[in-house]
Parts: sequence; structure tokens; C-alpha cells
Amino acid sequence: MTEIPSVRSLLDFSGKVAIVTGSGSGLGQGIVLRFAEAGARVLVHYRSSADGAQALVKQVIDSGGQAIAAQADVSAEEDVARLIRGAVETWGRVDVLINNAGSYPMASVLAMTPAEWDAVLNANLRSVFLCTQAAAKQMINQGSGGAIVNITSIEAENPAPSHSHYVAAKAGVLMYTRASAGELGAYGIRVNAVAPGLIWREGIDQAWPDGVTRWQKAAPLGRLGLPADVADACLFLASPAARWITGANLTVDGGVMTHQIY
Repeated sequence: MTEIPSVRSLLDFSGKVAIVTGSGSGLGQGIVLRFAEAGARVLVHYRSSADGAQALVKQVIDSGGQAIAAQADVSAEEDVARLIRGAVETWGRVDVLINNAGSYPMASVLAMTPAEWDAVLNANLRSVFLCTQAAAKQMINQGSGGAIVNITSIEAENPAPSHSHYVAAKAGVLMYTRASAGELGAYGIRVNAVAPGLIWREGIDQAWPDGVTRWQKAAPLGRLGLPADVADACLFLASPAARWITGANLTVDGGVMTHQIY
């Protein structure tokens, strides 16, 4: 019989090691802060946002937590291996992987180049495959299971204009989540996904005022999401509170996807 943890311990990540990809800026920063607050030791991955990653590490450490920053191209196998190795060399293990890294460009179906297609698929889908595989192998070697959470998007099920490459990648992540959950469950590794809607970031109100207004009107909860809203969904899915959940996709969008589509 599986031991049922106490309610107080459900979101306690003390002694756990989490890797959050794409956390030098934006949503990833919010995820790092919440896992650090829950007691996890966090590897802050970045590709080009070195200043943001280092500032985030300092913020975690100044708050009494533990964090390191590591640069990598998570669409490159050698870089991913180095990323996992860095966490193990520092803290001896990997317990949680949050596959958050990705890109969000726009290009129409007719104008998109093969290079643009490949870049988005590599950043958003290939990276999930490589990081999941490398982290899962480490978790299996440890023999204590683990949790992987992939950041998808509501666009995986509801396409947007000029995003055919992005929606294809995110739909791929959704199905890869389900497939890998089926294969890795035997090792005690749970794989789930979180599908955010529109998340607030600095300057979005000025850069896209009409879009923000339309979103707020469409969302039953009446606001944009915050990084912490998505981060808390990741915390839940990575925690013992979700111990019998794998292969799931948790929509975190303020209710936008509740609208009838015809």
C-alpha cells in the first residue's frame, strides 16, 4: 500500500533538486521562485538571458534558498547532457524537471521558411524530448522516481493565426507527455503538462493593448494569468499531492477554453 503523505508535507520540496529550463526570464523565473520557496534546490537554465538568470539565482540565495545558473542549448544533445550533469555534480540528484524553454515567433503558413519551422520545432519540441530522456535516465539510476512537467499551451488544442509551427510543436509536446508517461510510469516517474493561457509580462499592456482587452473580456475569471499561477500548477503536479496523476494536461487559462467554439 502506498504511504499517504500528510497534508502539511504535500508541497514541501526540501531536499529535492529541480531543473527549470528557460528560466532566465519570464514564466520560468516565476516557476523557479515558487519551487525555491517550497524548499527545492533549483538549477536555473538559460540560453541567452545570462543577466536574468544570475539575478534570479541571487534572489533565491538572498531569500535563503539554493540555486545555480547554467547555460545550454536544450535542442542540442551534448548541452542537455551537460545540464543534467551539472545538477548531479552540484547536488547529487535530479528529482523534478520543468520543460519550460521555448520560442514564440510568428510566421504565416505561406511565408514561413523551413528554417523558421525547424527552429520552432527544435526549441519547443526537440528540447522536451532531449531533456526528458536525459533527466529520466538520471532518475532511473537514482531509483527513487521523479516528476516531469512540460509547459504546453492552450494553442496545442486551439490554433492561432501565424502560429502553425508553434501550435504543431505544442500539440507534439502534449502527445509526447502522454506517451512518455505511459513508458516511464514503471520507474516511478510521472509526466504531466500544464497548458497556460495568456500570461502577464512587463510591457504587454502597451505592446498588445487590444489583445489584452479581448483576453480579459473572454476570460471568466477576468484577468491575465501570472507566472505564479502557472508555477503553482507545476508545484502541484510535481508534488505528492499529484502522486496518482500522470499523462494529464492541466489547463491554466482563467477559463478561456470554456467558451463554445461554434
